[in-house]
Formats: sequence, structure tokens, C-alpha cells
Amino acid sequence: MKDEVLFSLSYGMYAIGVKGETRPSACIVNTVFQVTNKPNRIALSMNHNNYSHECIEKTGLFTVSVLSEDTPGTVIGALGFTSGRDADKLANVRHRVLAEGVPVIKENTCCWFLCRVVSRADTDTHTIFIGEILAGSDKSRGVPMTYDYYHKVIKGSAPVNAPTYRPAPRQDEGNDGGAWVCTVCGYLYNDPDVPFEELPADWVCPICGMPKSAFKRK
Repeated sequence: MKDEVLFSLSYGMYAIGVKGETRPSACIVNTVFQVTNKPNRIALSMNHNNYSHECIEKTGLFTVSVLSEDTPGTVIGALGFTSGRDADKLANVRHRVLAEGVPVIKENTCCWFLCRVVSRADTDTHTIFIGEILAGSDKSRGVPMTYDYYHKVIKGSAPVNAPTYRPAPRQDEGNDGGAWVCTVCGYLYNDPDVPFEELPADWVCPICGMPKSAFKRK
């Protein structure tokens, strides 16, 4: 079987909020789903190497903010392509911090949940946390963003630690030298009407917010 077959599985886009050692933090995942009701419990898959994984293990708490199709790509970039160990990922992202010390994202999200870990299952690379929902939104607003929408419409890519990570496809055929790729998030700029060189000096990557200097010719 080819791994590409697994890309047909459905995924969403979620911001996972955690209580860090010195400040709240968050990351992006694409695998969250409900497993039971009465009580309502959800499953979250997260890579062992993520700082958020470390925080969940220490506190047993996390939030899920369901991203909508209106959530800016720069929010996904800020939360998904840097580590909370090294930076304040929420510095430029609208959010609120719950009494429990975990953040909820407010950038056009559909809804949120506060969860307490009640069990877990480990794989070689990821942990499946089962969380009981303690609190959350009364209503959901907007259209939830799917990973397919993020990939095809926003043109975003998945970090290396994500289960849906795939190397950027080769662009050899039909590439006239005008394609540039972000070295941080993998976003590919290849607009035939506006060459990369003609973009304003203050233009930034629409996914991760990095400047033009972070791009290299594809």
C-alpha cells in the first residue's frame, strides 16, 4: 500500500491550548474526535516531541479551539511552526486564559472545549490523550476548517511532526523559475502575474508570517 492512500482520511484543524512552565502556549493538530458521550470524552493525537505534549503530561489539562475557515493562516503559522519552548506563540494571537491557566483561541474559531485527561494510549511517535470535557462553548459559529481546506485553499503544509506531513511535491515540470518556497512552513509562492521579486519589501508569508528573506527559489 502507498502511504498517499491515507490522505483520503478526514482531518480537521484545531488549536490545543496548554499551561506552560512560564506562560500559556498552544499548538496546531489535525486529529481530534469525540469517542463517547455521557460523559462527553474526546481523543487528541499529539507527537511526543511537542512542547504541548510535555505540558499536558504535567498538568493533565488542555483546551481545544476548533478553527473555522475564517481563521487567518498566520494564526496557524504562529501556533504550528514554532515551539513554545523558545517563543511566546500567543503574543500576536487573540486569546483568553481560563481560570485553570490554559488558553482559548479567539481568532474566528467555531467553539472551544476544556478537557481533563482521563486515559491515554501511546504509539512509537504519538500519544492519544482521552479527555473528559469539563466546560466549553454553548454554540458553534462558522464553518469548521478541514485539513483538506487548509491544504488546498489556504495552501498550507503540515509540520514534520504531524501525521499528515508530506514532502513538498516536485515542481520541475512547468516551473519557469518563478516559484519560491518558505523555508519555515513550506508555503509555495508561484503567482504568474506577480513575480516574487516584485512583492513589497514588507510582504510576509501568509501562513507563518516569515519575511521574504525566509524564502528560497524552488
